[in-house]
Formats: sequence, C-alpha cells, structure tokens
Amino acid sequence: MPSQSSSAQPSYYIGLMSGTSLDAIDVALCQRSEDGGFIQKAGIAVSLASPLREALLTICNEKQVTLQTLGEVDHQFALACAEAVNSLLNSEQIKANEVTAIGSHGQTIYHSPDTQYAFTQQIGDANLIAANTQIACVADFRRMDMAYGGQGAPLVPAFHQALFAQENTQRIILNIGGIANISILNGTEHAFGYDTGPGNMLMDAWVNLHHQKSFDEGAWFASTGEIVPELLSHLLSDPYFSLSAPKSTGREKFNLTWLNQQLSHFQLTEADVQRTLLAFTAISIADQIKQQSQDCDIYVCGGGALNPLLMSSLQSLMPDHNVTTTESLNIDPMYVEAVAFAWLAEQRILAQKVPLKAVTGATRDAILGCVYLP
Repeated sequence: MPSQSSSAQPSYYIGLMSGTSLDAIDVALCQRSEDGGFIQKAGIAVSLASPLREALLTICNEKQVTLQTLGEVDHQFALACAEAVNSLLNSEQIKANEVTAIGSHGQTIYHSPDTQYAFTQQIGDANLIAANTQIACVADFRRMDMAYGGQGAPLVPAFHQALFAQENTQRIILNIGGIANISILNGTEHAFGYDTGPGNMLMDAWVNLHHQKSFDEGAWFASTGEIVPELLSHLLSDPYFSLSAPKSTGREKFNLTWLNQQLSHFQLTEADVQRTLLAFTAISIADQIKQQSQDCDIYVCGGGALNPLLMSSLQSLMPDHNVTTTESLNIDPMYVEAVAFAWLAEQRILAQKVPLKAVTGATRDAILGCVYLP
C-alpha cells in the first residue's frame, strides 16, 4: 500500500467529486502543509459529456435499467474521472508518482439507508481509474459506515471538523449541492450533521425541463417569478423535514417525479414554481440551522454558494447569523467536497478511523474506503 513520501518530493492527494447535480466532475489537488493543514493546491471542474450525463440521469431516475447499461455507464464514468485527473496533472505538471492516492466518491445512483436491507450504490470503477492514471484509487467510502448501522451520509462533517473547527467557537458549514447538508462544529468536539433536504436538485431539474439549462445561473429564472405560499407550505409538509437526525436523502426521494406529484393540484407559471423552489430550499435549510444554533457564522460551499438570490434569502431568514462562503476559510466553495475526498483518501491510506458515528448513527467509527492499486 502507498505511504506518505519521506523525501523532499511533495506527496499529493487528489479528490474526485460528482454530486447529485450531475453538472461536472470536480478534481482537487491537495497536500499537507508544513503546519499540518490540508490545503488545496489546484482544481478543475470537467463538465460531463451530455450523453454520459443523460445516461446517468436515466439510471438515477428509473427503477429498472439493464445490467448491460449499468456496467457500461460505470465504465464510461470511470474513464471520465481518470481523464479529468490526467488533465489536472498535465496542467499542473505533476507526475503520477508524486500523488499518493486519489479519493473517488463515485456517482451515487441510489441511496437507501432506511430499508430493511440498507444499501448505497456508487458507480465509477476504481480499478479503471487506478489503471488509467497509474495512481492508487480509494473508493467505496460509504458502505463500511452503513455496515455498522450508519446512514452512510453525509461524510463531509468529519472533514469539516478537521479543517474548519476552531476552539471555543461554533461554526456551521453548509454544503448546497444537489442535496443540502450541514455540519455543526462546536469547538473541538466531534462534528454533528445531516442532510437538510433538497439543495439545487429540484431547481436544476425544473430549469432543465423548461429551458434546457443544467442550472439557474445567477437565479435569472427564479428572479422572474413570485413565491407561491400555498405551494411552499405544501412542499415543506413532506415528512422528511420532521425526521430526527441522523438522516440522509438523495435523488431517489427528491426528484422531478416527486415534484410533479406536489404540483398536481396547482396551476402555476413556470417561473413561480422556480422561485418557490428556491424559497423551499432556503427555508428548509434555515429551519434546521435555527434548531441547532441561534447565533454563529455559517460558511456555504457547493453550487448554491454561487446563487445570489439563494444566499441573500438565507441571510434574510437568519439575520442573527453571518452567512458567507468557505472562501473566508481559504477553500474555494466549489471544491470543498472534492478536497474532502482527497482528505478521506489520506485517512484511508494512513488507516485512520473517520469520526462519523455522531453524524451517521453508526455504532462505531470506522476506517472508510477500499484501496485499488494500479
């Protein structure tokens, strides 16, 4: 198994993240600093080719797909991940042997933590990533947590604790990807966190349906509509929001089919639906944060950090909190999750348990991930 380099040559880790938004593969090149910090040195976001994105959406949204399709898309997505890593290495003039390991989240196609036989499924064959980059690849991070009774998600609170916690200070890290999740950092205590519900996922699906765009850039679509209180109240009545933590969710719950079911009793303009979906995301997040904290700094990461209307809505809903982005903590908000998987790869290479049982409800902390050698 690879180990940390003891030579003067830097030893890097690479994190790969493709979330529920399915917009791009984020690649982060990271390194331990001399003071023990874990820092991002570079990053790129590689857009998913339209045919691959559509194939992934089909697998995620349909209850039945052929094994042939599943296997081929698993292969295609892994090659796209490897190509993204090699692009970053080329642009930064880094050799493969300077990288200790890649941490690959994979693409979640189904997450089912609360059924009798709980499981989570990510695709993106780590064997292919290792073979096509000639770098060890760490993958399959979630299932060991689930083996010990955990939700398998979210995994990032332990990383947030390691990098962002400050003694005698409460902070909240809010990740708004397709799904939104929060990490509550109370000084040096172990982090607590969970999925609050939809982040960008429903807004992305609605703007794609009506304008063939992958996301509502600058909130231009939402800004042309009005909030519909009756629809907003109906959306917020979903049982997920009254569940106690630990809890996690994903595309298998909050998707376009679910949304269309909620809309079936309403006759609304497309723009009013988009605006209400934005309010739905903001309020469902703010309600959860206010249950955890009355006054602290909130640092936002993920694609939602670039949505000005969403950010201003969050600040308006939580006037006693200071809402900013992780840029204030020296990590680009678009790469926080990719950096997290580089960190998780390091923890696996060093055989370190990841402190997540307070987050996921697992019976114990565990070493997460499997190592695939080239």
